[in-house]
Amino acid sequence: MAGGIVSRPLVRERRILSIVAVVLAGMALAPFLWLLQMSFKTNAQIFTFPPPLIFAPTFENYASLWKTGFRQSYVNSLVVSAAATVLPMLIGVPAAYALSRWQARAVSTVSLWILASRMAPPIAFTIPYFLAYRHLELIDTWSGLVLIYLTFNLSLAIWMMRPFFDQLPRSLEEAAWIDGATMGQAFLRIVLPLSAPGLAATAILCFLFAWNDFFFALILTRTEAMTAPVAVVNFMNYEGWEWGRIAAGGTMVMLPVLVFSLLVRKYLVHGLTGGAVKG
Repeated sequence: MAGGIVSRPLVRERRILSIVAVVLAGMALAPFLWLLQMSFKTNAQIFTFPPPLIFAPTFENYASLWKTGFRQSYVNSLVVSAAATVLPMLIGVPAAYALSRWQARAVSTVSLWILASRMAPPIAFTIPYFLAYRHLELIDTWSGLVLIYLTFNLSLAIWMMRPFFDQLPRSLEEAAWIDGATMGQAFLRIVLPLSAPGLAATAILCFLFAWNDFFFALILTRTEAMTAPVAVVNFMNYEGWEWGRIAAGGTMVMLPVLVFSLLVRKYLVHGLTGGAVKG
């Protein structure tokens, strides 16, 4: 009896927490769900008040969207974001490992300068980048966007991966060296597999920053290398805002990030928190 009396408050608290969690999740997902259902409506249904919750869905917005230049812009975003994720990881992960194992007083100073590259607002780099890109003929090119995203994502990759390497025991690498492994083999076969959560979280953030960028893509592209976020804005014109296409384009822009996050979801939480604790 006493046990049942004690457990009732706990059950009540768990129910309250579950209700609060459901409400917060609903509030977080509400904008996405609203955008998703709006992408399957006609313009007449979108402007109907009160908005109908039950309606006959249509794929007209997606079909018309794919017939425009948005298709090429979507491919541009995929290519540029993938390259802006792979290159910083290839360069930044070994650099973070080198900083982690570097025994010198200047390590903290170097790490701070690496992080400082992300502290300045992007607009501060706009004019220098534009003038340099115009001189080098990199405006409206994939390589131009990849280069600028590389400069920002590289510091992110180094800063995020260094704590993961710091918490790994060096005795594991030393044991591999004793067994005849080289430093590179120990890094590839021991250090990297143990840092998988950090690699997944860092890759997601690099992809996310490149994929969602609007400012640099707007300034440094015209037509050939225009990305999806910029292409969606083109549906807002003087003749009127094409809300159906805007909703469909917004849904398509969110889709790759959602799929990518779901594929590595088991590493994501561990990756965002694992490097915060040493030992």
